[in-house]
Amino acid sequence: MPDSETPSVPKRIAVIGGGASGLAAAHRLIELSNEESTRFEVTLFEASDTVGGVAGTRRIGDYLMETGPDMFITNQPAALNLCQRIGLSDELIPTETEHRGSLVLRKGKPVRVPEGFMLISPAKVWPVLTSRIFSPLGKLRMGLEYLLPRKKEQTDETLAGFVKRRFGSEAFDRLIQPLVGGIYTADPDKLSLQATLPRFLEMEQKHRSLIIASRKQAAARESGSENDGSGARYGLFTAPRNGISVLFNRLLKVVREGAVVRLGEAVTSVSKQRTGGFSITSNSGATDEFDGVVVALPAFHSAKTLEPSVTDRDETSLADSMRKISELLNEIEYSSAAVVVSGHQLSDIEHPLDAFGLVIPAIENRKVLAISFTSRKFPGRAPKGRILLRTFVGGAMQPEMLDQSDDEITKTVLAELKSILGVNGEPDFTEVCRYERAMPQYHLGHCERVARIRELVAKIEGLELAGNAFSGVGIPDCISSGESAAERLAEQLVQA
Repeated sequence: MPDSETPSVPKRIAVIGGGASGLAAAHRLIELSNEESTRFEVTLFEASDTVGGVAGTRRIGDYLMETGPDMFITNQPAALNLCQRIGLSDELIPTETEHRGSLVLRKGKPVRVPEGFMLISPAKVWPVLTSRIFSPLGKLRMGLEYLLPRKKEQTDETLAGFVKRRFGSEAFDRLIQPLVGGIYTADPDKLSLQATLPRFLEMEQKHRSLIIASRKQAAARESGSENDGSGARYGLFTAPRNGISVLFNRLLKVVREGAVVRLGEAVTSVSKQRTGGFSITSNSGATDEFDGVVVALPAFHSAKTLEPSVTDRDETSLADSMRKISELLNEIEYSSAAVVVSGHQLSDIEHPLDAFGLVIPAIENRKVLAISFTSRKFPGRAPKGRILLRTFVGGAMQPEMLDQSDDEITKTVLAELKSILGVNGEPDFTEVCRYERAMPQYHLGHCERVARIRELVAKIEGLELAGNAFSGVGIPDCISSGESAAERLAEQLVQA
């Protein structure tokens, strides 16, 4: 406290959005309020009656079903660090070791992804040479990557363009497109490599060859790492024993101890006042005044919320900045997808399901994008003798799938499961989870757009943006985005 005789007046902060970013922002502000001389009164607004965004865990009989993400990566520290601070570390479990690995569909048949394949680049040569995924000419073209020069101009390019330049079209079409495109439910011909997987650009610049870089990284990990499997380094993933919702429910409980939480209350407008603060109106009709605000919503919702944000018509430059922020946010495109969750008897399935999941290239012309063998990843997700599957449809590559009814989507998925994996019999249950405009598309030029948004936001004292629309779509990315926004806002208000 700066003056022992004069207590400081708490700064009032609104956090709009109760997804991973909004919850993380609110929690970090509470932590900073306990550390700083300036106190913060935090209010969290969430339009729905639950938190966590698309994430959610439900029990259907003895099945543990995830409606959204079912795990998070651990080599990005934000999520692990947060779990430790809220007392959740002991509840995190690693993926099972028995079935680690991925499958890819090739000519209608599941084929194992070569061991050591790191999304874009192989770290091991022999598994690629012996793989049935690639033709002899395709393997030769991939091997030529070892000799190719690095790109001289360090300009952004599409993910598809980068992969085809380094490894050829066959490697892209048959394996890399479904591996990477599935992460963003996106079209790799439009995705910005700099915005999605910049480490591969860095690998090219530093080592010239991605194969050389991948092999060096694999060798560095070899002494202390477990078998990471194929397609993704599954040993780096974790989840709470009883599902992802445990993380968000625990975080909500901690936030409620130090903040006001207003569930079921959507913010309709955020207006910047000439006096320096913000006037926030919700669908309840109430208007409240705050010193600062973190907007942690999808970009198009943030744009709508901020658009009518200047109440003083004389503040022309401020109005122009806010209007431009809204315009830039609206330029970020989104894709929609659906997940069909289903429970089955293992005895009804012909394929051994000896992996964590299957990705499906666009060239296979199927009506599903990927199938996750969820109960192969973590224990306790399905009863003994049964398996829980999550089948993904739609996305940027097949948006027409979302025009179907839930019954039609379910019928399509069950037919594809039968054709691809030999899934017979009646499922124990099926449930369709729709995600309308849920996944931001990091198209070419995304980094420049985000930089411009941040430049404009920096001019609006007391305003911060957070969420998966900017610098990463995973749970750790969202948590990091929320915490960073909270820290920037706290620094501004402490200095004010």
